[in-house]
Amino acid sequence: MSRSTIWFTIFGLLLVVFFLLDIMLGSVKIPMDTVLSVLSGAESKPSWHYIVINFRLPKAITAILAGAGMAVTGLQMQTLFKNPLADTSILGIGNGASLGVALFVLASAFMPTVFSQGSSFGNMGIVIAAVFGASTVLLCVSAVAMWLNDMVSILIIGLMFGFITGSLVGILQYFSNPDMIKSYLLWTLGSLSGVTWTQMKILAPIVISALSVTMFFPKSMNALLLGEQYARSVGVKVTTMRNSLIGLTSLIAGTLTAFIGPIAFVGIAVPFCARLVFKTSDHRILIPASMLCGAVLLLFCDIVSQLPGHQTTLPINSVTALIGAPVVVAIILKNRRNKTVFN
Repeated sequence: MSRSTIWFTIFGLLLVVFFLLDIMLGSVKIPMDTVLSVLSGAESKPSWHYIVINFRLPKAITAILAGAGMAVTGLQMQTLFKNPLADTSILGIGNGASLGVALFVLASAFMPTVFSQGSSFGNMGIVIAAVFGASTVLLCVSAVAMWLNDMVSILIIGLMFGFITGSLVGILQYFSNPDMIKSYLLWTLGSLSGVTWTQMKILAPIVISALSVTMFFPKSMNALLLGEQYARSVGVKVTTMRNSLIGLTSLIAGTLTAFIGPIAFVGIAVPFCARLVFKTSDHRILIPASMLCGAVLLLFCDIVSQLPGHQTTLPINSVTALIGAPVVVAIILKNRRNKTVFN
């Protein structure tokens, strides 16, 4: 049995275990046999059935989709820019989504009957605003990228768009009332528990479709690691491939940010750990490995954030930062010793 098969099996088992634990643990502990009964469709205590089906199951599924999606977007950006610290933030997508949410929050202060959660917009209003903000930044960066062949220049431009949108968010916060600022800040902390089944009908198809398309790109991504000239020599259309990666990354990251808020470090940490564990830079292995590792990591972070047995729930962003920040330090130290982590 190969090393990759062994690790895929281990992480697959961890995924199942953490998925069940994430549903079982929380402020109300539900026995594992009850969880299995509910998931199998058998009759159970009505209150527990309601909690599992309407709260914990969509939250656990969201964790899997978000972990897999953010891990793959990080891998794509790291491959595209040949930089192990690259992440979706380099395109300003998270900041763009934040700007959209800030605009929505400010608008709700001036027109509460239209933009409040009890209005026709409902809970989807903030999601629509975030998608609009992320898409606007995506269009701006993509328009500039079409005229440039220099990855470093595109990186810098993405960062500048991020700074611009971040500044606009700060200005909007200055003119907002305290209640609106609190609502926005709560969104920035990130949460997996806010996704309903109605929202899942939008979130899941977009993320799963984008991840499925990514599975067709491992050979081209392998070629990009060896340089654009080599990629062109083996028949890769570099410009098309680059725009495809940027588009897929923006679609996944923008959608996830809209529904669950910005969650840091997963896109940086997971691809690095996948390379370290699976001992390969082959994207035929790295893409599914990153998806699996990302899903496992975010399920674990969600379990930790629940503080089982207590009524308190930690912001998911805080937990991912505690785990991801040391990984970034490890990347820098490894890069200093070996000059590259793509080996």
